[in-house]
Amino acid sequence: MASPPVSPPPPFVEAARFWAKLGFISFGGPAGQIAILHREVVERRRWLDDGEFTRALNFCMLLPGPEALQLAIFLGWKLHGIRGGLAAGFGFILPAVLLLFALSYVYVAHGSLSWVAALLYGLKAAVVALVLQALVRIARRALQSSLHAVLAAASFVALEFARVPFPVVLLLAAAVGAYLARRATSNEGIAASATPARSTQTAKVAAVGLALWLIPLLVVATTLGGASLWIAIYLFFTKAALVTFGGAYAVLGYVTSQLVDKLAWVTADQSVAGLALAETTPGPLIIVLQFMGFMAGWNQPGPLSPLGSALLAGALATWATFLPSFLFILLGAPYVERLTRNARIAGALGAITAAVVGVIATLALLLVQVVLFPDGWRAAPDWYAVLIALAAWFLLERARWPLGPVLLAAAASGLFLRLLQQ
Repeated sequence: MASPPVSPPPPFVEAARFWAKLGFISFGGPAGQIAILHREVVERRRWLDDGEFTRALNFCMLLPGPEALQLAIFLGWKLHGIRGGLAAGFGFILPAVLLLFALSYVYVAHGSLSWVAALLYGLKAAVVALVLQALVRIARRALQSSLHAVLAAASFVALEFARVPFPVVLLLAAAVGAYLARRATSNEGIAASATPARSTQTAKVAAVGLALWLIPLLVVATTLGGASLWIAIYLFFTKAALVTFGGAYAVLGYVTSQLVDKLAWVTADQSVAGLALAETTPGPLIIVLQFMGFMAGWNQPGPLSPLGSALLAGALATWATFLPSFLFILLGAPYVERLTRNARIAGALGAITAAVVGVIATLALLLVQVVLFPDGWRAAPDWYAVLIALAAWFLLERARWPLGPVLLAAAASGLFLRLLQQ
């Protein structure tokens, strides 16, 4: 059956209204958000066809960063060029950014209140179920061969026991995947049509992107010092943004290990609370990095007030996390055909995805320890937390409940348990 014809591109104002709406309805994680984009852009409005959507999604899967956000930016670019990409990207993330700043303040200002702590107790237990579910699903998709299984196991051992840096694990996996793909197939990549006009546009985007990254760095360095916490936060989250293959759960495993174990900027309990809060907001789950930056600033305010330090650190973490996604799309969009058909890139991506399974396993282990075994592995587990986690897993995996009601039920369960204990 032939696909319905594609409609003419909508006026920019109409598209911008849609992108703004998208930021408030984009719940459900990357899979849910991609499904929303397909339903709205391809099926209902017919702004693009299935082939264009699929090629765009394949391209975004090659990149580090949140693929649903990058897909929205690409679709906006496809319809209205750079201004369309910017409208789509900002519409997608701004509601989540503002809402999480508000939730972060509630957490630090009122998190010690019994009812707030009870709500977070239930949410944290549900997050354990979410991460374990994601681990199983990604493993099923990523571990397509014995090599991929070996890469996943090796990455877990390297991170959990040998303490190999996360970027090194990804680079080694990518090198193995690209090498084997080169041996197995001949690369017949399509030559990129790098016209002078396209090359000029690419150079302009790169220059503007570099300037947008440098400006916050220079402003903070001149006002607060080049060795300040906020410069360290900006550089750290920039590095994290460049290795965020595999989604938010993967990068959170890396970020948590660095900020909790190595740098001691945040506590393990705070990192779990951040993931629980981020799950309640629309937009990309990687927005949790904003909370991590916020808490790092709050915990170590230096010459600033705790709130001022936290807001600055959270803003820097957000800018460093999301700016690369815009640049990757606006720089690479003209070359989608070549990149998505390159065998070496595909091989490297498959190996990275396999390694990411091991990364998410380290995060799952940490969450289980913090939430379900708060007194250590040798002590009895927190049976209430275990019960909420199991119930959340059942509702998500077996009963097929949407994420929102599951989180509400988990939070209500935590509150109910607190009332019983009083």
